[in-house]
Amino acid sequence: MKKMLLRLPSTSSLRMRNATGFFFLLHSFRSIHSTAAFTPSSLHTAGRKLPAATTTVFSPFGSIPRRQSFQHQKMTVQAATTSSPSSSSAAAAAGAASVEAEDNDPYLFLEEVESEESIAFATSANEKCLNELGDPSDTETYGRVLKALESDDRIPHVGLLGYEDGTGDMLLYNFWKDSKNPKGIWRKTTLTSYQSANTEWTTVLDLDALAKEEEISWVWKGYVPLSRSLDDASISGYKPSSETSPQPAGRVTRVLLNLSRGGADATYLREFDLLAETFVDPSGADEGFSLPEGKTRARYKSRDVLLIGADTGEGSMTTSGYPRTVREWKRGTRIEDAPIVFEGEETDVSCSQYYFDERHREGGAMYEVQSRSISFYNSVYFARREEEDEFVKLAVALNTSVSFFGRWMLLRVKADWESKDSFAKKTFPTGSLVYVDAKAFLDFCKAKEDGNETIIKEAGSKLDYRVLFEPTDTTSYAGYSTTKNYLILYMLDDVKEQLKFYKIGEGGGPFELVGGDEGGTIRSASASGIDPKESDLFWLTTSSYTEPSTLNLADAGKCGDEGGDYIVKKLKSLPDMYDSSDLEVAQHFATSKDGTKIPYFMISKKGIKLDGSNPTLLYGYGGFEISLGPRYATTVGISWLEKGGVYVEANIRGGGEYGPQWHQSALKENRNKSYEDFIAVGEHLVASNVCTPKTLACRGGSNGGLLTGNMLVQAPDLFGAIHIAVPLLDMQRYHKLLAGASWMAEYGDPDTDDWKNFLYKYSPYHNIDETREKYPAVLLTTSTRDDRVHPAHARKMVKKLWDLGEGKEWPVYYYENMEGGHGGAADSKQSAFMTSLSYEFMWRALTKE
Repeated sequence: MKKMLLRLPSTSSLRMRNATGFFFLLHSFRSIHSTAAFTPSSLHTAGRKLPAATTTVFSPFGSIPRRQSFQHQKMTVQAATTSSPSSSSAAAAAGAASVEAEDNDPYLFLEEVESEESIAFATSANEKCLNELGDPSDTETYGRVLKALESDDRIPHVGLLGYEDGTGDMLLYNFWKDSKNPKGIWRKTTLTSYQSANTEWTTVLDLDALAKEEEISWVWKGYVPLSRSLDDASISGYKPSSETSPQPAGRVTRVLLNLSRGGADATYLREFDLLAETFVDPSGADEGFSLPEGKTRARYKSRDVLLIGADTGEGSMTTSGYPRTVREWKRGTRIEDAPIVFEGEETDVSCSQYYFDERHREGGAMYEVQSRSISFYNSVYFARREEEDEFVKLAVALNTSVSFFGRWMLLRVKADWESKDSFAKKTFPTGSLVYVDAKAFLDFCKAKEDGNETIIKEAGSKLDYRVLFEPTDTTSYAGYSTTKNYLILYMLDDVKEQLKFYKIGEGGGPFELVGGDEGGTIRSASASGIDPKESDLFWLTTSSYTEPSTLNLADAGKCGDEGGDYIVKKLKSLPDMYDSSDLEVAQHFATSKDGTKIPYFMISKKGIKLDGSNPTLLYGYGGFEISLGPRYATTVGISWLEKGGVYVEANIRGGGEYGPQWHQSALKENRNKSYEDFIAVGEHLVASNVCTPKTLACRGGSNGGLLTGNMLVQAPDLFGAIHIAVPLLDMQRYHKLLAGASWMAEYGDPDTDDWKNFLYKYSPYHNIDETREKYPAVLLTTSTRDDRVHPAHARKMVKKLWDLGEGKEWPVYYYENMEGGHGGAADSKQSAFMTSLSYEFMWRALTKE
């Protein structure tokens, strides 16, 4: 295989550099394949459990492909305070939180990511941590977790990249890590072979060999394919299902690979030829696309043109660290010379341009969308139906999500959409999914843009809105997947999942409900169209907290048949990775301080004694409309449940379990609701005699690290151990560090009155109570290479705790992995190490005499 050696420039301080990627720390152990392996309309989510495939070490869950986040699946270019029994010292600590700006933070030096002083601090802290807690790689937990992460029995989830010459068999690609390939190999097979007991794989790219040759610790970050419908060179050895279809079935011939140095969000973009199975040399005859490390977002517009957002110099990036401009970059030219085709404001979160190719469905078109994300949740959209049309501003609320299926535009409503604005006959409530004829709606938007009231009323009279989902008090929309003729809708009913199947009508007409689940179940189901342009076949992956993942080949076309059994064949199953035979799963509800019922799932041994002696781990997230829910808990099972522990997952406000309103009820000045909910669940466990504060631990990462950081300062007497992973903790400076500015829609703006009015109240860094003689045992972990949430949050918190706690019973431990990015680990060994460190710490803290 021909390779181009890549040499890195010298690195400088990352202190004020912004990061790419969104804020969520996503709950998946493995990156199965890139979100870009799917077509834009095949997978869409809202408030989902896993909005994007990425790697993390603190999540309890095993490998499973999930419906990807709406933002990623667009193929973008971007780019109240009162005391409670468990928070008695929090009120007294309020005086420790200065409402005034702190100009003289003595720990600012730790924001210099790679300075000698910062690295020395991290190295010394790591050594101290292992000396006191022990080396987790010496534990049985480490060995078993690593074996599970590298097991050959894992399900190799795949994505289709075309059809094989001659045979017409589907070509399926998979990224795989194991003990022989810790960094991973990208490999391919056919559908025929994939269905057999012994799948035959062909290696396409060996990342371990590439890393060794180029002397770079590469981490796989996925790929963006050149759509077959845009590629004149696509091999058409297999005939399309319809001779009139404009879509060549053929092969995907090129992809844009994203490779990260040490797991950071910032990636190197390198074009790869799937026919020659080699990188396309930028200086060769084919003039391959290539860019150095950066916050680049790119997709193909044609074989020789990219729509790209990248750091091209002054003014090209937003203050949040995302691309501010979109360029059309032609092969063989300099990106700096590429014309700007769309741009946003510097204060926007990002600027994007993408398309939905719906020409394979009757009445569909090539819809192109431009988006200015003016905050994390609000966007201004412009769209057109064909390239010769003009872009028009969409007349939708700023927090509406937009997608397409055939002739229809789908709109997810995140705030009540009044009839006076939509010209509908009714108001669509928050959390609804509605659809309308795309051409008619674009004509309506054009009329509103032009401002002629007569034409606006005439265009509005032609709109016929239809409802796919409308929420109730207990149900919420959770996303959808597509096949060629079907839309598979996911909904939650009290956090229990259901699937509903809708078939597109004759002639591309309205959707018709043809089948689905009768009620919700405590399980996870992920449906992914194998080739939504050509087929109604889809992958269906199911699992639960105690039942391993199972992958089925399914056919949406069979859903309406008598019996409604759409599963064609059970393909692969993950074996039991731990003994769950004596476990049970139950859902309970706690009552939060304001009377709101908060659901939580509890996994435990059957018939446990309710005497308060059970080591109990409470996990939560509570932010960014991300839902938690059932998935096979591999590491929890190995590290906690088999030992007799109880595992609890809290569905607190700030998440998406009950739709946008569940999330919006805990934004900014109402963030305390998330923390009150989490405390309420902990107190309910204690009141139920499942555990006592001495036998209760909590754990969370990223936004969940902010959650558990607040448990340390708000409810220290409720917990016997706390793990705070890759956290935000300094809420006065978070917006100045890396990608923090993009999260102000979630938390607030510290440079305004938000700081004194509410932000300082839940800034753990500013609420340490130095009058306390005792805090629970706490472990903070982060990664030097985390370029999303700055490692200084954890570093500064630890240093401050150590300094203020000198001579007191404040057992504080800190470990900083030198690789790993926001996921905290770059490979399976690092994942097993960090996982074992966390669980062993908590178990010992709760079970010591």
